[in-house]
Amino acid sequence: QVQLVESGGGLVQPGGSLRLSCVVSGSGFSINTMGWYRQGPGNQRDFVAHIRDGSTKYDDSVKGRFTISRDNAKNTVYLQMNSLRPEDTAVYYCQGRLRNVLTLTLADYWGQGTQVTVSS
Repeated sequence: QVQLVESGGGLVQPGGSLRLSCVVSGSGFSINTMGWYRQGPGNQRDFVAHIRDGSTKYDDSVKGRFTISRDNAKNTVYLQMNSLRPEDTAVYYCQGRLRNVLTLTLADYWGQGTQVTVSS
């Protein structure tokens, strides 16, 4: 069974930094893309960043502040968040677009989320 588990969330002051991690476990899959999304209270789940074949994309709201990276050997994706603002407060979800190695079909998987709170 494929599982995505996030960690690294917490409470941080404005201007501070956090590093989120997402570990993908299981078997019978290969990673197509990995990404991060976030959802504040009463809001939609919004795109933050994703990485595919070493190429990255970011939402304009986090460009220059957040960095997404991968450690392929560990099946882990990271989100380094710097210069955090109160409006970054949200539950951050790890997303994996994975390919079933037998059927060759793609499917999206989601972690349970990790809370990031930016407050003084």
